[in-house]
Amino acid sequence: MTDPAKKPRDPDLCVITCAVTGVLANRKQNQGIPYSPAEIGEECRRAHEAGAAVAHIHAREDDGTPTASPAVFAKIAEEVRKRSPILLNYSTGTISNDVTEQCTYIRNTKPQIAALNSGTMNYAKYSQKQKGMVFDMVFSNTYEKMIAMLQAMNEANVNPELECFDSGHTHGLWPLIDMGVLKPPFQYSFIMNVLGGIPPTVESLQLQAKIRVPDTEWEVIGISHCHWRMLATALVLGGNIRTGLEDHLYLPSGEMAKSNGEMVEVATRLCRDTGRKPATVAQAREILQLRNTT
Repeated sequence: MTDPAKKPRDPDLCVITCAVTGVLANRKQNQGIPYSPAEIGEECRRAHEAGAAVAHIHAREDDGTPTASPAVFAKIAEEVRKRSPILLNYSTGTISNDVTEQCTYIRNTKPQIAALNSGTMNYAKYSQKQKGMVFDMVFSNTYEKMIAMLQAMNEANVNPELECFDSGHTHGLWPLIDMGVLKPPFQYSFIMNVLGGIPPTVESLQLQAKIRVPDTEWEVIGISHCHWRMLATALVLGGNIRTGLEDHLYLPSGEMAKSNGEMVEVATRLCRDTGRKPATVAQAREILQLRNTT
């Protein structure tokens, strides 16, 4: 959906997002994962200095326990904004169908972007070594749940980031567009390699890009060992990219990353090595057509 008043987008520019925290990994797996608002603020600063324009953020208690507390999200915003101008993208993910807390921190804190998980799925991790599931759950994202969060985003002038784990999620957004609750500009994130979702292949990413609303922004999120290959694929296909310790813990060399900054440094170099250019915060605002100026 092209806005005729919008000047043409420079196709070489790439918006780099850093997912600094996540909810599943912990410091037993990687010491660089931040927990407290101040630690998250520092990791966002490192990511920005390395080339990221957007930070995707989950909230944690100081002991690392995931939380959806509006007070913690507000404190994170304060800590991030006093350290860098990086754009805030808040997670809204929850297996619960009660999204009261998510809607509250969207309305109160007004991040520039909030993630919208765009369909229900099996969400699991399998261990070939143990021959069993590490975790196994249904990630419920009903239309009722999505509508409630979109209404909060619309009221707060927050852009939704459409997180699509499979092609059915991408296609299944059309009723929300038809209802008028999902409004342009549209920004898709195609998550690859979550068990229960789309596989991490070039063809899968091409399909997702093909069935989205035409002339809209998209990025790839490559989970675990497909991470760097999926980023390279997206860069060639003209998409934006996301990296960070939520998505993968290792550098391309196989060495464990010490910080989100290290992950972004590699992503920035990969971006330039494919003839693209990392977008600045100001350029990312324009490319993503962000609605609020907070």
